Amino acid sequence: MPKTTVLIADDHALVREGIIAFLKLCDDIEVVAEASDGLEAIEKAKKVNPDVILMDIAMPKLGGLEATLELKRINPDAKILVLTQYDDKEYIARFLKAGVSGYLLKRAVGSELISAIRAVSRGEFYLFSSIASKVVAGYLGKEREAAVEDPYEKLTDREKQVLKLIAEGFTHKEIGDMLNISTKTVIAHQTNIGEKLGVGSRAGLIKFAIHRGIIKID
Repeated sequence: MPKTTVLIADDHALVREGIIAFLKLCDDIEVVAEASDGLEAIEKAKKVNPDVILMDIAMPKLGGLEATLELKRINPDAKILVLTQYDDKEYIARFLKAGVSGYLLKRAVGSELISAIRAVSRGEFYLFSSIASKVVAGYLGKEREAAVEDPYEKLTDREKQVLKLIAEGFTHKEIGDMLNISTKTVIAHQTNIGEKLGVGSRAGLIKFAIHRGIIKID
């Protein structure tokens, strides 16, 4: 029986090494690639086409959400398992909307990680127990929240990527180079983002990104 192939995307080398060492104990799972940021995760996924992608959230350049949006655009069948320390309701909702196959917290025991990878590889959906309760609570309260439109959700997937990179402090040219688009297009995206969010400056966009948890300030 062929092994389930896994790509690990996490900006902490020690975390990646720990996961790789643990998964080596499993005869049916093989780590075939690793990435330290969202852009690298996209490129590695294109090359190795893994069965499951373990995706962290807070990474430099493109974060886990922005990388997920791009990966699902390229391959709608991509199986992405979020592995993170963050259990914020907003993060959970954004990733579920993006079409991930599961959401697991890093405090989970190793055996649960293995179970999650196996489940996702079979086409099943996997949620960490505490995450599942938040999802249920979110659905129960969605009617009350429906009247409050989230301005972030007005953005296109590309605009979400550009917003993340602007908030990280990259220049228009650097963003264009990373996303393979022109500087003029980046500026146009920033203008559209500002109009949709009602924010008129780069500083305002950075403040919005911090406030909404798009980037984390430790």
